[in-house]
Amino acid sequence: MERRMIETGYTKEDALIEGSLRPQKLEGYIGQEKIKESVRIAIEAAKIRKEPLDHILFYGPPGLGKTTIAQILANEMGVNIRITSGPAIEKPGDMAAILNGLKEGDLLFVDEIHRLNKQVEEVLYPAMEDYAIDIMIGKGSAAKSIRLDLPKFTLVGATTRAGLLSAPLRDRFGMLQRMEFYNVKDLKTIILNSAGVLKVEVDEKGAEEMARRSRGTPRLANRILKRVRDYALVRFDGAITEEVARSALDMRLWLYQIYYLGTEILKGFCFSRKLDLAFLCVLALTVLAVCVRARRSGSGLLSRIGFDVWWLTGSFVLTFLTVAKVGGQYVYLRYIYFAIPLAHLA
Repeated sequence: MERRMIETGYTKEDALIEGSLRPQKLEGYIGQEKIKESVRIAIEAAKIRKEPLDHILFYGPPGLGKTTIAQILANEMGVNIRITSGPAIEKPGDMAAILNGLKEGDLLFVDEIHRLNKQVEEVLYPAMEDYAIDIMIGKGSAAKSIRLDLPKFTLVGATTRAGLLSAPLRDRFGMLQRMEFYNVKDLKTIILNSAGVLKVEVDEKGAEEMARRSRGTPRLANRILKRVRDYALVRFDGAITEEVARSALDMRLWLYQIYYLGTEILKGFCFSRKLDLAFLCVLALTVLAVCVRARRSGSGLLSRIGFDVWWLTGSFVLTFLTVAKVGGQYVYLRYIYFAIPLAHLA
């Protein structure tokens, strides 16, 4: 199946551009202020004690900068970083080899750590706590266990599904940090910084327009910037203004496959939280109206389900589809559906 630009998953194109766009120091990392402050304190304390950082787990949706902040940690501590992923480590011996190859203070970054199999995960338990691994030598009655000491290291795990981590592994991390979606202001700053690296002329309003379409995800913001850059280079003079960005993202939706209809609205959190909350209130009032109407008519709720399901289905479908854009401003027609519960009670 064709990969869509609106996806936040990691692509080959991201691998080509993210190396140059990623900040190298904590000062250049935009957003995630709470995480930055916690990490900054941990780094300074570790330097004072002259010890490695405690093990850290970053979790949250894809594209929010978990790999980037792991590389920043290594740069700030002045140590090497070894990057791998959960699915790539298939056998306990593979994990043992990786751990044995680390040097004092090195940082091991395991992406998608929730996908480690149980046998590999158990190798990490003594490694994280005692900086040692147990290896079995021989077979049968002659088999014996040998404990190998490891250099003190820092394990940084990243996952998009923290709930799939086993409790023993999760409890061995000294810091658990949740990555949040970015606001428009931070995404705008990221786009302007990336535009400087890519040598693309972008004005403030053009960057804000792209930031509002980025679903709170820096990875998607950089991808949109590249697509709008191509559009501006071919159809305009190469500079990205608000009109150019809007033309690329609105008039050419079919070209770049950036949709604002259907489930993409829920999936992307494209709209403000206040409007989303208002919409949920409308749906709650509609459900309440179903119950009140059934009670007023003296019939049971189940006896009216055949009719009421059309009201509820219509509320969902119409709300997702009636999003218009007039004069460059979004017109959210969700407020129209405050009339739905009233009409239902009539």
